[in-house]
Amino acid sequence: MQEMLMERPTTVALLYPGDRAMRDRADSRESRFAALFDAFKAAGIAAEPAVYHDDFADEVATQLHRVDGVLVWHNPAESGRRRDQLDAMLREVAQRGVLVSAHPDAILRLGTKDVLLDVRDLPFGSDVVRVDSLDRLATELPVRLRTGARVLKQHRGHSGIGVWRVEAIADSTQLRVRHAQRGSEEEVLDMPALLQRMAPYFETANGGHMIDQAWQPRLIEGMVRAYLVGDRVGGFGHQAINALYPGQDGEPAPPAGPRLYYPADLPQLQYLRRMLETQWVELLRQRVGLHREHLPLLWDCDFMFGEPSPEEPERYVLCEINVSSVSPFPPSAVGPIVSAMAEALKDAGRR
Repeated sequence: MQEMLMERPTTVALLYPGDRAMRDRADSRESRFAALFDAFKAAGIAAEPAVYHDDFADEVATQLHRVDGVLVWHNPAESGRRRDQLDAMLREVAQRGVLVSAHPDAILRLGTKDVLLDVRDLPFGSDVVRVDSLDRLATELPVRLRTGARVLKQHRGHSGIGVWRVEAIADSTQLRVRHAQRGSEEEVLDMPALLQRMAPYFETANGGHMIDQAWQPRLIEGMVRAYLVGDRVGGFGHQAINALYPGQDGEPAPPAGPRLYYPADLPQLQYLRRMLETQWVELLRQRVGLHREHLPLLWDCDFMFGEPSPEEPERYVLCEINVSSVSPFPPSAVGPIVSAMAEALKDAGRR
């Protein structure tokens, strides 16, 4: 009897940073994505960890050449290392036909602070200016500060690094300044000292420019994170006290609190969900020039509460988009991620 050839199972890799010991163990149970590994298994898709470090990038590339798809979790900078080598490898893997999410090109369209400039005239946009040089910052920022506080944001970063709230002090040349990086405290600086702090963000290697966004006073009501799987909402997060939460009545600002997670059907956020799924994701996708099939399988949008109006009783203002390392995420997103990957592989003829 002729031996039957067994069909190769569909295989996906979950890529995240780690060291040599983590890669050698390759234990999905010790990963923060254990629930996702289990969900892929239950759906009949083989999922394997692809622990990544630049020191063994070639080894990871060889692994990815034999899978059908890869989900990537890696910050723009990880332990002092940039993503340049990783992004080059992911582009090469994608060219071989492996489904890569999020693709580095999608990250560049969505995951830098430049997206705030791209969408400033859309319903979820705000007063945003691109600052192309330190000289322009010195000249223009004092003028904008006359109408209220501003938030300066580096081109690309994570965890609040390179995000600064700046506010003029009445009848003074001094400024109140606070970095959004965890553990930072408010400082009082003059303009030359502020410019010295901002100078590194204008270096070519760091993007060569900054984004200046108007402060949103309703940040004291917290920030909402909408987790998206493609163009559908997979869940929400709410952080009541966040990195730039201001102090009250002369008291220092409280430390940032935890983010609480909710399913996509949370009643209080159904307006935001409906707008994202029926209008805003499509407007965003068109504005940045991203094809629908290239939307990440997992990404998120951080929204601040904007000032309501009779025409817009609920107003949301985009703060940033996270594409490259969206974790943790609500449990409600796990099933949709697996389904979206299976559907994407089917459409690509890989399943």
